[in-house]
Amino acid sequence: MGLSQKEVNNSKLFVFISDWYGVPYKYGGCAKTGVDCSCFTNLLYEKVYNKKTGRSADEMYKTCEKVLLTEVREGDLIFFKIGGSFISHVGVYLRNSLFVHSSTSKGVIINSIDEAYYKKYFHSGGRLKNI
Repeated sequence: MGLSQKEVNNSKLFVFISDWYGVPYKYGGCAKTGVDCSCFTNLLYEKVYNKKTGRSADEMYKTCEKVLLTEVREGDLIFFKIGGSFISHVGVYLRNSLFVHSSTSKGVIINSIDEAYYKKYFHSGGRLKNI
């Protein structure tokens, strides 16, 4: 991500991401052999923040405080509506417009919210209390 050691506020977060980076996507998956976006997010929150989230992206969306994209901060959720009218994808915001998620095509990866695809489908930021 191009960050110096001094810029990393939550080393636990980046260790978790490093450990899961590249794990393939699997619908309904929740293991290193394959993980979907909501399970990846749930595991990240459990291990890094000691918090439980909903199992689906839509459940997570319904339980968090909505945040504008201009107000998201490290650890906030990023929600997308891809191909429908409901929340179908979730990731975790890092910084500098970057977020980590489990993509259907590349598995656990870091992308920029500024990429055309993600801009097109972005719906909302979300914040769980006490993060």
